[in-house]
Amino acid sequence: MRLTGTPSTPPADPALRTPVGSYPTYEQAREAVRFLADNDFPVQRVSIVGSDLKTVETIMGRLTHARAAGAGAATGAWFGLLAGLLLGLLTPGAATPAMAVGGLLYGAAFGAIFALVTRLAARGRGDLVSHSTIVADRYEVLTDHAVAEDARNLLIKHEWRTA
Repeated sequence: MRLTGTPSTPPADPALRTPVGSYPTYEQAREAVRFLADNDFPVQRVSIVGSDLKTVETIMGRLTHARAAGAGAATGAWFGLLAGLLLGLLTPGAATPAMAVGGLLYGAAFGAIFALVTRLAARGRGDLVSHSTIVADRYEVLTDHAVAEDARNLLIKHEWRTA
């Protein structure tokens, strides 16, 4: 099945589109859109809209002094390595590898010290390491009104194949 027509830019307002499928996870909604794309559907006329958004924070552990110093040292080492390489390349007659190693070591030391001072100044606030994500309770696949019926028919076939 080949649909013709000029691709349109998505309307700014999802209310101007028609729902053609609803899924409990984002991955399932993406799979439905992939199925539409595999069947030559003009996916530039499709949107995925999440509803009932919530923030989920996963606690990875406590931020200890050693962990803070290690993270600061790693960040400082990268910055110091970059600075040492640039200085070594831009300074005439300089030993670039020595400058890079020196920058890496000084960067790691200063990064660890800065991270520890910052950690001590916080006095226990922000002592959890976490990862935040925004998730929706439901994900709707929306299309332009003109192609909504074609999308629904294809998604019905998709459900038959995945069942």
